[in-house]
Amino acid sequence: MLKDWLNKVQNQTPVDAETLKAKVLVKLKEIYDPEIPVNIYDLGLIYRLDVDTAGIVEIDMTLTSPACPVAQTFPGTVENAVREVGEVTAVHVELVWDPPWCQDLLSDEIKLELGLL
Repeated sequence: MLKDWLNKVQNQTPVDAETLKAKVLVKLKEIYDPEIPVNIYDLGLIYRLDVDTAGIVEIDMTLTSPACPVAQTFPGTVENAVREVGEVTAVHVELVWDPPWCQDLLSDEIKLELGLL
């Protein structure tokens, strides 16, 4: 499996990392938190998104709480969704807890939508 992936990456024409990043962002905005009706990007759960010209995507994300019932499975859900983006060759999602998520990470638009303003 690793050999197949290496062959794919080595034989692939370089991609425009910024264009691919934009496509990955669209995909992230299609993934909703299971408890709050907001996508994970606008909710502020994505702390870092790196995309390179080989199509490798690295994501640091958090959850609203370490006690979140999907803490064990949600990073895999995100990883699988991002893999659906055509030029993506590999995805690594890291679940991080520092800094802890807080409502301050929400945009004013989302706060208004959720009745927090």
